[in-house]
Amino acid sequence: MGPLPSFDLEGRVALVTGAARGLGRAIAAALAHAGADVALGVRRLESAAEAVAAVEAQGRRCLPLAMDVLDLGQVGSAVGEAAAQLGRLDILVNNAGLGPPNLAVDVTLEDFELTVDVNLKGTFFASQAAARVMIPQGSGRIINLSSQAGFVALPGESVYCMTKAGIAHLTRCLAVEWGAHGITVNGVAPTFIRTPGTEAALSDPGFERDVIERIAALHRIGEPMDVAGAVVFLASPAASLITGTTILVDGGWTAR
Repeated sequence: MGPLPSFDLEGRVALVTGAARGLGRAIAAALAHAGADVALGVRRLESAAEAVAAVEAQGRRCLPLAMDVLDLGQVGSAVGEAAAQLGRLDILVNNAGLGPPNLAVDVTLEDFELTVDVNLKGTFFASQAAARVMIPQGSGRIINLSSQAGFVALPGESVYCMTKAGIAHLTRCLAVEWGAHGITVNGVAPTFIRTPGTEAALSDPGFERDVIERIAALHRIGEPMDVAGAVVFLASPAASLITGTTILVDGGWTAR
């Protein structure tokens, strides 16, 4: 029998995009709790105070960085600065994402391009920048936030669903291409999670009841740490033979 599985991230350095609030903040805190030092990619540095406090409360180093994923110059600079200031880069979590809701017949070109640019273009080029650091190291973990919306149809969310399905397949492609360099690439696909981004929708009692009913197995709305746990697992040595897959954290929604 070999060594028992390890979930320890001591000595690792992680970069989380979209880290100022919601899932990003929870993921950053959970990675720090597991032992990692964490760089926070945020659009506005002044928005990072609570996320910095959450990481530092775990006794880990924290580096907030200006990283608007719509600005590819900032993406490359943030990845380079995280590696330079924290000594290396072992984990990238592509969490930044959005999805203006609209019926397909009403989608504007502006909303279409914004959703594709943030969710797909941002994820791809952040991954590329991280891989350029990880390949010389001979190791790395890239974890992309997909969504159950990439696996089921959600009315009024056609463009968002399309990009999240694209992230799941991009995850496979990058896993195959970079596996020879010791880099694993995986995804996490959450259901509706209580975050600032879902607060408005879930404040509608009828909508919330419908979501809870559709989460067939567990009948509860997810919390950010439900997702963060899956990210920590994929970042850990325990997941060293897992790559190219997307873990659904959906309470059983897609099992129906």
